[in-house]
Amino acid sequence: MNLDKSISTASRWTRTDTWAFISFSMGMFLESYIFGMASVATTWVTIPPDFTAILLSWSPLWLIIGIAVAGPVSDRIGRKDVFYITMAMYGVGAIGITLSYSFYLILIFLAILLFASGGEMNTIMALSQEIMPRQHRSSTMLLELNFIPLGGLVLAGVAFSTAYGSVFFQRIMIAGTIVIVLIVLLASRRYLPESFLWLASMGHEKQAKADAIKYYGEDRFSQSIGNISKKSEKDELDRTKHFWLKFFATLTTAFAGTTGFGLIAYELGPIIFPNLTDLILLVSSVAAFVVGFIGLFGERVSRKKMLLYGNVGALVLTLITYETIGTWSKYIIMFWMLVIALNAFVQLGYLAEDTLKSEVWATKSRGTLTALVRFLGIGLYIPTIYITYTYSLDQYMLFNIFVWVIGSAGAITWYILGKETGLGITVENADW
Repeated sequence: MNLDKSISTASRWTRTDTWAFISFSMGMFLESYIFGMASVATTWVTIPPDFTAILLSWSPLWLIIGIAVAGPVSDRIGRKDVFYITMAMYGVGAIGITLSYSFYLILIFLAILLFASGGEMNTIMALSQEIMPRQHRSSTMLLELNFIPLGGLVLAGVAFSTAYGSVFFQRIMIAGTIVIVLIVLLASRRYLPESFLWLASMGHEKQAKADAIKYYGEDRFSQSIGNISKKSEKDELDRTKHFWLKFFATLTTAFAGTTGFGLIAYELGPIIFPNLTDLILLVSSVAAFVVGFIGLFGERVSRKKMLLYGNVGALVLTLITYETIGTWSKYIIMFWMLVIALNAFVQLGYLAEDTLKSEVWATKSRGTLTALVRFLGIGLYIPTIYITYTYSLDQYMLFNIFVWVIGSAGAITWYILGKETGLGITVENADW
């Protein structure tokens, strides 16, 4: 078979890819929606002042527990089976949160939802990289990730529009959205295959070939497995090269992306501007969502440049924000302009690092190592909530500068020493 024709056929978009994209996008949407619920829940019940920080830290805490469990499990039992567990937990959590009338019940059912969403997103990040066609891999991943700010946007919209109604009505609307998305997940995942790259990495090549041909046709399987066989099979499937470079770059940028966005969208309101909590989340999510449409050009965009411009741009803008505190703290229009501009850079870096940290590992350990970086990146965000909780506005902005210095260090290191993983490169070749 002609090689160019084979590659073109192997990269064509199929009905299975459409269902996978819907499934992954809705999973990303729900992860963000649930993550932001803790911030909104601060208005549902009377919470002693000392417990507000606990509720705000509840989201990243249970998210990383779900990540820590699902990563190794997905490498052990497969990507698809993890989804059955997370979807069941979504159903239990959505019903429970609707009926929660105390602080402690809210914490319990939020924990269930967050555990599920942490495991869900980690598995999506691994599976999307492994089954999407080469010519669309970057675009689909970036566009799927753009459903994260959409989740925050919808949550903020629901919270904002119901803020002047009853708390019960707001809870019903929020939980109802989860149920609707869960129905979409159940429908789309009927057509979702297991990763044939993962199956091959576990020695199940016959099943991998049968599944790949069933869902995609002979050519998609042949090219993917062919890319693996061009290398040493042991190198490709059993270990990841240049581990420490990848680990440093992905961890520093993951920490900055999570913490940088969290300190603006989720903490700036409850800690500094309590009357603007819902509106800050809404504006931050809109800005991030608009920037996310860069995914439409994903195969033509350099991952290294996205990571660099996003992190360094956020650092520069945070420095400007700090130097102009006296102005924007008095003139609300300038405050919102800075929130929008900063979130634009934050989202650019976030899209790059969230794609990078799931594509640079070997297939057999992709779930575990993606989970490791996400666990530490989000886990390091948790103490920043307590560190900044009593800060003045000046101290708060100085801490944000420190966060983006860390992210910029990782982005610059990867730009100089790392490999380009965008621009149409196959995921099998992203781990070099």
